[in-house]
Amino acid sequence: MNRKTLVLPALAAGLLAPALAACGNTDGAGSDGSPIVVGVASQIEATKAAPAPLDPAQAYDVDAWNVLRSTFQTLMRLPRTGTAVVPEAAESCGFRDTQNEQYRCTLRSGLKFSNGHDLTAQDVKFSFDRMRAINYTNGPVSLLDDIDRVETPSDREVVFHLTKPDATFPQKLATPAAAIVDSQVYPRNSLYKGWETVGSGPYTVKTEHSGDRLTKAVFTKNPEYKGGLTVKNDQVEMRFFDDSAGMAAALRKGDVDLLSRGLTPDEVKGLQNSSDKHLTLQEMPGQEIRYIAFNIKDPAVSNKAVRQAIAQVVNRSQLVRDVYSYTGDPLYSLVPTGLTGHINSFYTKYGNPDVAAARQTLQQANITTPVKFTLTYSKNHYGPNTAKEFAALQQQLNSTKLFDVSIKGVDRWQQFRTDGSSGKYAAYGMGWFADIPDADNYIAPFVGKGNFLNSPYRNDKIESQLIPTTRQQTDRNAAGAGFKQAQDILAEDVPYLPLWQGKQYVAARDNITGVEWAVNSASALQIWELGRGVSS
Repeated sequence: MNRKTLVLPALAAGLLAPALAACGNTDGAGSDGSPIVVGVASQIEATKAAPAPLDPAQAYDVDAWNVLRSTFQTLMRLPRTGTAVVPEAAESCGFRDTQNEQYRCTLRSGLKFSNGHDLTAQDVKFSFDRMRAINYTNGPVSLLDDIDRVETPSDREVVFHLTKPDATFPQKLATPAAAIVDSQVYPRNSLYKGWETVGSGPYTVKTEHSGDRLTKAVFTKNPEYKGGLTVKNDQVEMRFFDDSAGMAAALRKGDVDLLSRGLTPDEVKGLQNSSDKHLTLQEMPGQEIRYIAFNIKDPAVSNKAVRQAIAQVVNRSQLVRDVYSYTGDPLYSLVPTGLTGHINSFYTKYGNPDVAAARQTLQQANITTPVKFTLTYSKNHYGPNTAKEFAALQQQLNSTKLFDVSIKGVDRWQQFRTDGSSGKYAAYGMGWFADIPDADNYIAPFVGKGNFLNSPYRNDKIESQLIPTTRQQTDRNAAGAGFKQAQDILAEDVPYLPLWQGKQYVAARDNITGVEWAVNSASALQIWELGRGVSS
């Protein structure tokens, strides 16, 4: 994510218009009878600790959410461009008070789940009550923290009473955390294990898995769907690859029609320089961020001075240049460039890498050097360059003689997440895709009780003053001052160290239409926009 000098296009302006549109027209994808094939270089898996990877109460990563967005409905949704949410399962929604504490929705008539059951307001209430009752530790339940209670005055009316004002609540209703599940199928107090889904979204889905890993998901247009989306294909097949090399090779062979994330920098370069006229690569503004999370209760990094010294020597520009070949930009705040309220807090406080300043910070705090700890990372979840990134970080820190850092890669993503949230790592690498395109979503999920990482970090001013105040601002520009204060506090305390902001790339065969709409302002995949046209 950027920082210092780079300015990405404002998200509110929407994604770029078609720069690499396919040749010819489409009469609604898959006219030759074959599904549009989307490649994913990631793994969705079931484990003992996380047995329900496609249950909205558990799922909280970009790939699982892309499956859920296509099969479940939410009351609201993001449009194909921009950040102002629009009705989806709802016919209309809106705040009914000036304090933004009561939100009322009226459902569309005739909604049905994929099993034929009617979808009513009672199912909506059940879904929210269930999410909060299960309260899965690594799930998205924190997005619903502000709900006090849900009422259903009739079969088509739902009223949300909030504990405090929250102008971002409509956007949260557009995330899979607010997915509507069938109250006759999903258990009220436990997860729905396995690979099946019962939703009312634009597609039904059949999955294939090998052992505990999802290998394929076939989405078929749902004839009973009633919502605001126009589905431009009959079937989409999502294939999950072990690595990006296999996925990119499949694209070149024509076995895959489109891929939207997971490419390595070398693969991006290869596609940019490809002589194959049947391949296109489109760069779009990205909201993905990477950062280091610190367990501030771990003795090695519990002293703020240690974390500040790390912030003073990490060279983000070197990471972006040498590891990621400029497919990302240095990041100096958890809030990325392009969002209202962003400032370069970490650069303002620490400037360029400075070993002498870091030494002085440690000496003033009477810290014995070298400080020894382990940096842990996921081997697979964020791509093969993650290992190179952490080797580079290790070299940067150890070359100062102020640190003695070892690195450790973890194979299984769910194990990595479980151990991280259990406090087993002193410092570990994480990424974040926005739930909603708002600065609030890069601050609130990381602080306070029940935060996304189960971090012990607390800051009363952020939790009790700044977040509540910014959530009262319907005009998000007016909320910018509070977000800036929060970023400065995080730069002082360093519970997290932002590293870089990624760019978004969509690669496709040239007969695929709708590529320009393949991802929305939250970097979510919109498979319903894809069609099949005529190759050049």
